[in-house]
Amino acid sequence: MSLRAIIYNQETNNLEILDQLLLPAATKYLKVRGVEDGWKVINKMQVRGAPAIAIVGCLSLVVEIQNEKFESKKQLRQEVEGKLNYLVSSRPTAVNMKSAAEELIELANQLSKDEAVSLEDMKTKFLTTIRQMLEKDIADNTAIGDNGAKEILSLVSGDSPVRIITHCNTGSLATAGYGTALGVIRSLNTMKRLEHVYCTETRPYNQGARLTAYELIHEKIPATLICDSMVAALMKTRNISAVVVGADRVAANGDTANKIGTYQIAVVAKYHRVPFFVAAPFTSIDAKISSGEHIVIEERPDREMTHVGEHRIAAKGIQCWNPAFDVTPASLIAGIITEKGVFKPEQLKEALSTITN
Repeated sequence: MSLRAIIYNQETNNLEILDQLLLPAATKYLKVRGVEDGWKVINKMQVRGAPAIAIVGCLSLVVEIQNEKFESKKQLRQEVEGKLNYLVSSRPTAVNMKSAAEELIELANQLSKDEAVSLEDMKTKFLTTIRQMLEKDIADNTAIGDNGAKEILSLVSGDSPVRIITHCNTGSLATAGYGTALGVIRSLNTMKRLEHVYCTETRPYNQGARLTAYELIHEKIPATLICDSMVAALMKTRNISAVVVGADRVAANGDTANKIGTYQIAVVAKYHRVPFFVAAPFTSIDAKISSGEHIVIEERPDREMTHVGEHRIAAKGIQCWNPAFDVTPASLIAGIITEKGVFKPEQLKEALSTITN
């Protein structure tokens, strides 16, 4: 059974998230009582992964306004817009929260203008739309997993099992369930076509060592942890079938922002002729961003580099540069795996114009 990083009870309007800063040493759930809590758990990376950030952010709004009384539809609309824009500021690189906020603000505007919709109906419709995000995310991830598995298997001969490299955490802990890149790996394993998966440690926050390894062990998927600096040596000495990573934002031309360290893996994969795939929901494709150079890259505190827990590992006084993400050029990407199909980077613009979310 997949891990549950997000638990929401509609009857009690109770939202809890698995504190991923404590994994793998401890499994502890935190209660999210409203938007302020939602902003904090996202910003502190107690919840992370672009799909999960959007879901938790939006559900934190549900928790806050469920029992709140509003005098008018205008007041509800203003409350929704202000708090969603605040949530977007928690981690600006991930597009899913921004996209969800834009869609929900537009929905609130439409409902507010519709004279046939009462205040109570507006509130009910708005809350229901957010609650459905959990179920949709799991369905989308399952489709991503199956689409990606079929694409990778189409590249290998006969019934040969595959060896996959993945970076950071893109599984149940980063989504509502199943996962994106890890969902592809999960689907391959279910098909009994996965020989082995290699997960990187993902410095400086170690999401691979702490989270992906935790999920792989939990689900008994054959796996090995490697240091970030070992990828080139691994590709040279082992027969790697493909690299599959997630994405926090995909530009319209296919340039992809993902966890720092992704770009260098893509470069090494190109040299070793290993197909490099990005797995993400279609909503991660940002039609408003023409290329990766326009993606805002979040920079994190020095302490994430200088300390492991409370233990300092770097010399005092050293300067640090700690970008949370890097951008992989479209030219290095073999395909963008989504729930709506697998697209080459040059196919994205047409897909964006013909496919509705």
